[in-house]
Amino acid sequence: MSRETGNESQQSQGAQQSQSGTSSSSSGSQSASQSSSSSGTLSSLDTVPTQELPSIPEDQEPEEIVPQPWGRLFALEKGFCNYDCVNDECWFGRDRSCDYSFAKLGLTETGLYQNYSKKHFRIFREMGPRNSCVAYIEDHSANGTFLNKELIGKGKRLPLTHNSEIALSVQTNKAFVFSDLMVDDQSAYPRELREKYIMSKTLGSGACGEVKLAFERTTCNKVAVKIINKRRFITSAVRDTDPVFNVNTEIEILKKINHPCLIKIKNFFDAEDYYIVLELMEGGELYDRVSRSTRMKEATCKLYFYQMLLAVKYLHENGIIHRDLKPENVLLSSSEETCLIKITDFGQSKILGESSLMKTLCGTPTYLAPEVLSSLGTAGYSRAVDCWSLGVILFVCLCGYPPFNEQNTQLSLKDQITRGEYTFIPREWKHVSDMALDLVKKLLVVDPNKRLTTEKALEHPWLQDESMKSTFQELLSQTRVSMHPPQTSRLPTTTRKRPHEKEEEAGSSKHTVPSTSFQEKK
Repeated sequence: MSRETGNESQQSQGAQQSQSGTSSSSSGSQSASQSSSSSGTLSSLDTVPTQELPSIPEDQEPEEIVPQPWGRLFALEKGFCNYDCVNDECWFGRDRSCDYSFAKLGLTETGLYQNYSKKHFRIFREMGPRNSCVAYIEDHSANGTFLNKELIGKGKRLPLTHNSEIALSVQTNKAFVFSDLMVDDQSAYPRELREKYIMSKTLGSGACGEVKLAFERTTCNKVAVKIINKRRFITSAVRDTDPVFNVNTEIEILKKINHPCLIKIKNFFDAEDYYIVLELMEGGELYDRVSRSTRMKEATCKLYFYQMLLAVKYLHENGIIHRDLKPENVLLSSSEETCLIKITDFGQSKILGESSLMKTLCGTPTYLAPEVLSSLGTAGYSRAVDCWSLGVILFVCLCGYPPFNEQNTQLSLKDQITRGEYTFIPREWKHVSDMALDLVKKLLVVDPNKRLTTEKALEHPWLQDESMKSTFQELLSQTRVSMHPPQTSRLPTTTRKRPHEKEEEAGSSKHTVPSTSFQEKK
């Protein structure tokens, strides 16, 4: 096909344009552009007829830009509320002139209120290197402000980094977790998860993944997100077990169960990794409570163990065997000694089918029942394995050391368990009642047919304590009281958002850890 020269083409277009009389603004603009680009100049003959411009509104005001928050404090303790840092400086304390006044929150009823200073601490930001802003927290209190468990010191400051924890007056009184909104680390998670949750700090990690604190976007309620790394999970899976089936089984169980002493699932996402969203237990693991230097009171052990029995009894009645009961998988609802417990981590659990026996060797060695080790998958075993594990947990709670451990030089761990020969140190048991010890002995019975069931254990004289049961019912009733979702203080609204926020709006274990033996007290 022949090709027109630039001038011929331009003359043809110009003629067509002048003959058309009038044209739309878009076509006229296009012709002018073509004429200018071809000849370099635009003659008066080639100009497009003048178009009338719309009138400028006289009363229209420019859009007000509301400043965006650069940091957010998520409340961790009851009574506090979330807070958005908008100004470059924010004061916190009892004084009503503070940007965040404790007096206005109704915290006067709390035991620690009088320990807070009128001006307890301030959060501010300053220009750093390369025009970057650096956030700081500065302590102005008499009783101390803690950043990630470290005392800042009156008049001193520390850099405030993403996911830092702030405690007031007492190291354990965690009031806030700081979220740096200038840092977009949310993009590492799947879109479906980011649409509903804001991911925060790591709570713990294990062989196959980790557990993170997160906040529901709609309510700011705290949750725990158990992240199972698929590659690591497949690598470390039991040799003859399908790892995908294990995860699916855990999800199936979590959706099926409904008991106050069993962890509840809130959501599940299957992406590059597995994300299981669970209710958050503020008190952490029973393992950490038992590992403390101070001995747990027998009354506390009784309250916890009663709840464990109720939970496992419920599982067994619904055809579920946990198979990995241990202190790491018992969670506490708060840091208070008197609290609810919940059993978690159903990755090793088994839903019973037609056969009531299983053959898979799983669980944590220290807590494995004798029939599991002696059969090695040939004879099979039943729900009685959970009752043995409960006996081991009760033993540890009462005296602070495990009944079976690898430090025993006379017998191997397997022989200790299969023979039912546990280490008994009289001085560590002198404060424990005979009834409590009797229950331990009736659970740590080698013959599963003679071992106490959960039903029989609940009938044991040690657990016929009406005061303890009344305490449990009171704790349950407290959880049923409807609570208003925490509000965010001074949350600005604007149509202008940072790029990652636009993306979020547009689209927008409990964990298993390697078992560690408790150190035997000498």
